[in-house]
Order: sequence, then C-alpha cells, then structure tokens
Amino acid sequence: MDMKVDLHCHTNLSDGVLSPTELVRYAGALDIEMLALTDHDRADILPEVSAIAQSLSIQLIAGIELSSQWRKSGVHIVGLGVALDSEVLQQVVARQTQTRELRAQEIGERLAKLNIEDSYAQAKAIAAESQIGRPHFAQYLVETGQVKDLKTAYKRYLGVGKAGDVKSFWPQLEEVVDWIHAANGYAVLAHPAKYKLTRRKLDTLCRDFKDAGGDGIEVVSGMQTKDVTDYHEQLCKKYSFYASCGSDFHGPVSSWHDLGKMSVIPTSCVPIWDLWR
Repeated sequence: MDMKVDLHCHTNLSDGVLSPTELVRYAGALDIEMLALTDHDRADILPEVSAIAQSLSIQLIAGIELSSQWRKSGVHIVGLGVALDSEVLQQVVARQTQTRELRAQEIGERLAKLNIEDSYAQAKAIAAESQIGRPHFAQYLVETGQVKDLKTAYKRYLGVGKAGDVKSFWPQLEEVVDWIHAANGYAVLAHPAKYKLTRRKLDTLCRDFKDAGGDGIEVVSGMQTKDVTDYHEQLCKKYSFYASCGSDFHGPVSSWHDLGKMSVIPTSCVPIWDLWR
C-alpha cells in the first residue's frame, strides 16, 4: 500500500490557520505517515511537536518555503530535510524576515495610493508573531468590508499583476537553492502549475532550476488534474528530478488543498524521500 505523504503545508507561524501541534494532530487523524512543515521563511520544530508526531507514528521532516525571483517572476522553493541548527539557515530566516517586512511596507504604500489606508499596520497586527504576507492584508480587507471575501481581495488588489503583487525584494532562485544546500537540505520547486506559465516557459524554469542545482519538483500539488500531473511527470523525468508531493495546506477551509488530499506520485518518478529513508 502506498505511504501517505504530505511534504508542503503551513502553520500559523506563517500564513496557515492551525498551530504546529494542531496540524500534526490533524495529520495523525488523516493517517499521514510522513509530514513536512514548510512555513514561509520559518524553520521551527518545537520539542512538543516532535513528541506528538512520534506518538502518532508520523515521520516529521524539517522544512521551509522560501520565495525567490526567476526572470522577474516570483517562484517558491521548498527546502526539505534542512538542519534546523544550521547557522546559514538562521541567517537566511533573518534576511527573509527583513525582506518580508520591507515587502509588506511596499504593499501598504501601494494600497494607500488606492485609498486603502493603514493597511500595513493592520496587517502587521493580524500577523502578530507570524511572518507577515499578503494573506494578512487580504484578511484586513475582508474584516473592514472593503472586499466581500478573500478571493476578491486577491482578484482586485493582491493577486498576480495587481498593486499588492510585489516581487522585487526576493533573492534570485540560484541563491535560494544554494542556501538550502548549505543547510544540508534538498531544494524542491513548489507547485509548478501555480505560476500559470506556458508549457514552454515551465520547461525553461525547470531547466534553469536544474542548472542551479535543484533536486526535485512537486509533481503532485493539491488536487490538480491528471493532465497537469502527467506533464509534471514528463518534466521530472526529463531533468532527472526527484518527485515530491504536497497539498500546500493552509487550513481546513479549502477542500482543494486539504492535508494529504492528493493523487499519488507516478510510479515512473523517484520519490524524494528515498534520499533520507
């Protein structure tokens, strides 16, 4: 029987809904056997979280999701199996946190030009101890009645090509891959279909990612269609990547990205967990 794996999910340490302990318990209820916590620009696994995972027979993988730039487009890279005590990783987290703050301030300034005042301060308050990001601005817009729901917030203000879509602060893809390797982790291209690239451009991205030293791609991400999985399978084999899978779970509010709710990795691909099992 196939092992149930989810190597891409988020807690409330970044932009997820559940706390790390709640998420691990949820994974246990879903019979997930291998789980990677991959918060944005955070790499924390508290002792109590590890203890809960062990009690539920879940193999917990240390992970992180880092934002990068590729040819003026934003691309996310997941680091799996990173060493949490790595000095390089701690420096990366500090740098990315500062970058995220500067980016949030820029988003606030852009929204102010659209007569949406005080959005940075309010988003910062909503984020609290979490890493500030667009979801917190979206929540502010909904809570203040400026949009009817989160989907509208992104469609009107925060999505690709909108005022709140700020990419220029992120490091280059090659640098992010190097950081992950320096922390003894494996670099995985996250949710390839999410970038809405043509097949030709996605092929180019995968080629550049391979040239940069990338280790794998998420062949399966959330409840994508079979056609998408088939094409990712082709890219995985073409560039000799390891295959990863992840729901990109942020909370139990979206069935499309529910934890562990994905198709299995195609048998023609080599799963990335072969590197640490």
